[in-house]
Amino acid sequence: MGIRKCAAALFLLAVGACNESEVPAEQRVVGGDPERGRAIIDTVECGVCHIIPGVAGAHGIVGPSLEKFGHRQLVGGVAPNHPAILTRWVKDAPEIAPNTGMPSLPLTEDEARHVAAYLYTLR
Repeated sequence: MGIRKCAAALFLLAVGACNESEVPAEQRVVGGDPERGRAIIDTVECGVCHIIPGVAGAHGIVGPSLEKFGHRQLVGGVAPNHPAILTRWVKDAPEIAPNTGMPSLPLTEDEARHVAAYLYTLR
């Protein structure tokens, strides 16, 4: 294979390996399963308040759209967007920001981790 063909093949492999939706290491939620999180979001009906890509019927306008959530610097506009904080926020947002409009949700710690893992896939 000539140098140009080899360079072109390497370029195509590199481009193919780049995945915009891949979650960066600092946003990976230990023990979180994004697919389970998507199902929990649907069950808890988070879409009544939020627009949530990938969740059928999630077209709410009470809370902010969660589109591209994985790129946000803050959770709820008040706390750093880190997995442990997001997991706490999803379960009990008023604990972090007492004046938030987001309610406490009836989620276990595991369920909150799954939801957080899904939100980080929204890129």
